[in-house]
This record gives sequence, C-alpha cells and structure tokens, in this order.
Amino acid sequence: MMPYAARRARLLAQMQPGAVAVLGTAPEVLRNGDSDYPYRHDSHFYYLGGFAEPDSFLVLVAARGEHAARSILFCREKNVEREIWEGFRFGPDAAQRECGFDEAYPIGELDARMADILADAPSLYYALGSRLDARVAIWLEAVRARSRSGVTAPQTTHHLLGMLDEMRLLKDAHEVALMARAGAISGQAHARAMRATRPGLFEYEIEAELLHEFRRSGAQFPACPSIVASGANACVLHYSANNRRIVDGDLVLIDAGCELDGYAADITRTYPANGRFSDAQRTLYELVLRAQAAALAAIVPGRPYSAIHDAAVRVLTEGMLDLGLLDAGKVGTLDDAIASRAYAQFYMHGTGHWLGMDVHDVGAYRDVSLPDKPSRALQPGMALTVEPGIYVRPGEGVPERFWDIGIRIEDDVLVTDAGCRILTGDAPKDVAEIEALMRETR
Repeated sequence: MMPYAARRARLLAQMQPGAVAVLGTAPEVLRNGDSDYPYRHDSHFYYLGGFAEPDSFLVLVAARGEHAARSILFCREKNVEREIWEGFRFGPDAAQRECGFDEAYPIGELDARMADILADAPSLYYALGSRLDARVAIWLEAVRARSRSGVTAPQTTHHLLGMLDEMRLLKDAHEVALMARAGAISGQAHARAMRATRPGLFEYEIEAELLHEFRRSGAQFPACPSIVASGANACVLHYSANNRRIVDGDLVLIDAGCELDGYAADITRTYPANGRFSDAQRTLYELVLRAQAAALAAIVPGRPYSAIHDAAVRVLTEGMLDLGLLDAGKVGTLDDAIASRAYAQFYMHGTGHWLGMDVHDVGAYRDVSLPDKPSRALQPGMALTVEPGIYVRPGEGVPERFWDIGIRIEDDVLVTDAGCRILTGDAPKDVAEIEALMRETR
C-alpha cells in the first residue's frame, strides 16, 4: 500500500485545526530552443502526493470541529491532443482515484478556488520566501475583499518546508525498500565500471558503463552528475569534466549513484585502473577503509551525528602522522593535530550527509531545540552516507610517493535499533575483492 495518504495525515495532525497548507511541484525548465530538461518533480511535493506530473499543486485542509481533513490536488486537465505529442496525462479524475486524494481539479481553477479554501482558515502553511509568495498575496487579497460578508483571511503564516524536512529525515518502510534497491543497482553499476576499466580508456567511457547499468535496471536518472576521476583528478572533490584518458598506474575514483522512483543512492569507490594497487595506493586505501570502519562503528542510536566524523578524523589523522604526511614536530600530538585541524590539508570535507529523495537530503544536523545547538542524536530510520577520504596534492614536505593520490570510500547506511545497515554492499570495497574482480575480466 502506498504511504502518501499516511504522510499527509501525519502533516495534517501537526497543523492548527482548520489551517491550510499549499505546496507546488517543480516547474518544467527550458534547456534550449524548444527542448526542456528531463522533468523531475519537487521532492517535498512527491513525498506527500506520489504524483509526478508538472503544473500541479497540493492543498491540505486540517480537520476542525465537524469538518474532516481534506486533501486536494490541482493538476493538468486530460488532453488527448497534447498526449499525442507529450505522452500520457492523468487528468484530475484519474489522479484523484489513483493517488487517493479527496478532491482534484484542473490547475486552471487553482486561483479561483483558493479564495474559498482560505476563507475563515486560521493560518496558512507554505514555503515562505519562495516564488509562491506573490501568488499567496493575491489569494489573501481575494479573501480580504470579502470581509464585509464576515469572511476572514488567515491571520498567521508558517514555513511548511521545515516541518516536511523533519518528517523526511526518518524513513518509512516504503522508502527503505526503494533506497535498498537503488543501492543495489548502484553497487552493480560500480562493479560493472571496475570490470570495464582499462588504461587508455577515457573517463567518459567508464561513465557510460554506469549510465547503462542504471537504466537497464530500471532507474530513471543518475541521482547527481557522476564523477569519474582518474589520477590527479581524484584530488578534485567535485570534478565533473570526465574527459581525461586513463593512464596505467592511475587510481580511478567514481562517485555515482542512481535515482529510483524518487530515491537516491550515493556510492564512491576508488580502484586501480590496471587491476592492482601499488604499495603507496594500497597503504592510503587501507587507511581510508579503516577510517570508514571506525565511522560505521560510531553509528549507534542516541549518539551524536558528529561522532561519525570524529571517529573517521581520528583514524585518518593518526595515519597521516604515521606515514609522514603530517610532521609531528610541527603539528604536535594526535590530539593537537585534530584540534588544529592539521588533517584538513589532506581531508577537508565532512564524513557524510543525510540521504533520501535528494542526494544531500533535508533535515537539520543540529538539535536547534537546545540552547547550544549540539549535534543531533542519531535515530533509527535516519539514512546517511559515510564517506571518509584522503587527497594528497604535491607539496613541500609531502612524501612524493603519495603525490596525486585521491581516495574516497562511500556507502549508504540506515540507522537501526542495533546500529546500522549498509544499503550499498554490492559495490566491491576490500582490496582483495577489487583486485579479484578486475583480474577475472583480464
């Protein structure tokens, strides 16, 4: 059974009795000429409605007294002629029936009907500060124009998206199943890329292997532009060109995942283009792998989110000192190096982020209900990435054998009652496993 009606009910229960919430989906965006970018719905809208067509609005009215709560969809009308050119449209009747809304109307009736829906509502919830502001002002003015007949407009407005952010932070069973499937598809795509990699190929040829596996497995999109970074490019955190020819002796860093039915996977793997890690590559790779293991062990319900990063940083910094990347004579002890962030020369990003409908998903990382706003406690149902790395650029005092090595290892994780569940285990990760997989294809 689809969870959208239950989510709408949860939101309605948090609203003031009789209040109205309004949420629109994303617009279509022109790419060039008369061609649009492939359409992708707004995540908040889809979370509540499960409806993926553009030009749509969802209106929720909270129960008050004898009046039951209502969910109302406004969407494109059925238009057989347009369907010849653009494909299937639900239309209001079919959308109401298929998606479980209480009412549905053509999008062209939205402005006229909102004056009636907002009449005598005590408050309005919507995305404050968005492109909807101007339209809301017109709706409220239309309600106020009827004040002589005793009608009142909403007296307060509330930011809707913050409420939805907190709801989306805890995944339900439907979401977990989709994310697990997206993780499996993405893991298989990474394995496919490893099998295909040879020195002499271009990075974009490996990117094509990822895209092939995503689509052949039913995923609709890459969750974000795929990073395929070889050699020194792996030291560029958001590298995107994917146009270098891979050289024998390179490591290849791939940061990529698919989007399946609105939910993202996000995996990073780093592996040798020729199938065997060099001694220097293996040394740094196993350091990052130990850091990830420590970070995963820190995922325990009730512990702060920041404990994940702290665990990874401690392992990485100790390794940097042991390997001479950091000079103890200059940075001091392990604790000194952590306190001064000396490690940031080689590890400059956080160890993860929330994951869900968006790759960098919504939800606060700090508990803003407390005065000092500490890192929020982990809870079962949270989904996040764990992605330590190390990036060694040439520099004075940096051991030359490590120059231009960039390594990141990233998995998607669900917080459980007992600790965590890795959703991306299909992507090879251990040194022996990676080398064996690549050896089989040569």
